Amino acid sequence: MQNNFWKNKNILITGYEGFVGSHLTLALLQYQANVFGLDILTRRKNTILTNDSSKINIIKGSVADYDLVYKIIIQNKIEFIFHLAATSLVGEALADPLETFSTNIRGTWNILEASRHSKFTKGAIIASSDKAYGIKNKLPYREDSSLCGCHPYDVSKSCADLLAYTYFHTYGLPVCITRCGNIFGPGDFNFSRIVPDAIRSIIKNKTLIIRSDGKFTRDYIYIKDIISGYLLLAENMQNLKISGEAFNFSNESPLSVLELVKIISRLSGKQKPNYKITNQAKYEIKYQYLSAAKAKKILKWRPHHKLEAALKETIKWYQDYFAKRS
Repeated sequence: MQNNFWKNKNILITGYEGFVGSHLTLALLQYQANVFGLDILTRRKNTILTNDSSKINIIKGSVADYDLVYKIIIQNKIEFIFHLAATSLVGEALADPLETFSTNIRGTWNILEASRHSKFTKGAIIASSDKAYGIKNKLPYREDSSLCGCHPYDVSKSCADLLAYTYFHTYGLPVCITRCGNIFGPGDFNFSRIVPDAIRSIIKNKTLIIRSDGKFTRDYIYIKDIISGYLLLAENMQNLKISGEAFNFSNESPLSVLELVKIISRLSGKQKPNYKITNQAKYEIKYQYLSAAKAKKILKWRPHHKLEAALKETIKWYQDYFAKRS
């Protein structure tokens, strides 16, 4: 990290109370940034921000509300934006595509358009997804792969990507895009995701329900490595002249769901994982993982947390979390 880069800077984080947003908020507070947090749900019961909410300029609202987004960015002289707010679960997107498109696509163009009218904004980071690439026969995904999502969530991210791209090339907006592998770590309260659900099932001695056939392959990356990637990217947008570009963040070690579950079970002290395969997953990409070569070369970014060590930290966090509530 560049010394004092974030000190006293006005930062907007959309979706600041989400999994990634809350960790990013904590990091920026630590670096003494002035954090403005926008979220449709604020002061949540389940959050890692409980003791830090007084330090955040909290704004309740939706990124789909352009007037609100514009007001926040202009009146608060926002210098950097981390746009994380989104319908983030494939199942939710499938059930309600209109809400997904409103949040993920309209919300993104609102952020970009409001930023275009601000003389203070020095950089905007748009959170995309590995799913923006769609289904590819050639793996791993690289940043120059085409964007061709097929289903609501995937398409919403492909569109958000392209919107960021056009705002740079048409208006010169300083914007970069992140595409990440499956992020895990403490404070993820979306238990439909495999890592927190597998850990919770073990702690509560319940059978883990695997919606796929167990062979779906992803790369899993620790939240702390993602946060370092976001901050490095924003810090280097100007001096490396990388506006308009996308960056993959991955540990480049893909695993199947069953392989991951077996590792979590072993690290939790279980000899044999307890799971049931339902094979009911719909419209999910079976094999997807990313190359992080570009981030390593240009940003000098590296994932510093080995998978098993990061999973141990995560398991310990959830054990403490559930112990306090038992």
